[in-house]
Amino acid sequence: MVSSPVPLRTKKTRAVGVPVIDFSQERSKLTELILQACQDLGFFQVENHGISEEIISRVDIEGRDFFAKTACEKQRAGPPTPFGYGCKNIGFNGDKGELEYLLLEANPLSISSRSNSISSHPNTFSGAVNDYIDAVKKVSSEILEMVAEGLWAQDKTIFSKLIQDGSSDSCFRINHYPTVNADDDKIQIGFGEHSDPQILTVLRSNNVAGLQILSGDGLWVPVPPHSDKLCVFVGDAFQALTNGTFTSVRHRAVANSMKPRMSTIYFAAPPLSASISPIPEVVSIENPSLYRAFTWGEFKSTAYSLRLADNRLQLFRK
Repeated sequence: MVSSPVPLRTKKTRAVGVPVIDFSQERSKLTELILQACQDLGFFQVENHGISEEIISRVDIEGRDFFAKTACEKQRAGPPTPFGYGCKNIGFNGDKGELEYLLLEANPLSISSRSNSISSHPNTFSGAVNDYIDAVKKVSSEILEMVAEGLWAQDKTIFSKLIQDGSSDSCFRINHYPTVNADDDKIQIGFGEHSDPQILTVLRSNNVAGLQILSGDGLWVPVPPHSDKLCVFVGDAFQALTNGTFTSVRHRAVANSMKPRMSTIYFAAPPLSASISPIPEVVSIENPSLYRAFTWGEFKSTAYSLRLADNRLQLFRK
């Protein structure tokens, strides 16, 4: 075992800005910036990511068209078990939010099948969603491979091959936050505080504010809304894979009283049978393994059994 080439750092005690990383930079510089952001905040935004405006526009149009339907029409795509259309209720344990959503498997055959209950033009819907997922998965894989290089992993695909696997449990979600009645005394929560259980989350929203991340000192930091940027979150599984070198970022969405907000989200996950444990390069005598080995299926089942804000990864510490 060797020491991690990226030294562990203490959490910042002051609120931090949101890092924006230009994906067109030289690879070694890009790798350095991504490692720094994953370590310091567990979050960053990506600009010049290479996903075409045409791909983005098509999936946006399909999302807006679906949420513009009547409640009765939208309910034909539900209930979310866990995939399908949901409204207000988040998960199975009483969490609620000011939103409605579509949750889909990031699998072309599954999306094609479900499109019949979602759109009157199912081929158009499935084509737009599948093209977008392919593009975002490519960006996610590039990020994961640069991280592996930065951590001096012998296998540069050690993370990316988990989401490229044909049995990947990745999923795709479109969240829609309608406008809410203004209340000066209370923040309206669209989606409550949580971290994502997967390896990596890539989110893109319209130009409406609402997304917030939790800084190391417990302050909520608003993420500037930019429809041309991708928001990248470290997930719980990535925290375990890096032995806590990266920390999964807690975040929430605040509802807006002026404009509706829509976000498209790709959750990059491994196959259910994949084993999750710290890679050798981040484990040493000085930094022993913090987590026992577990399968993604085991961790996912635990996550589904808990409330949104619960610290599920704590249950898997040694």
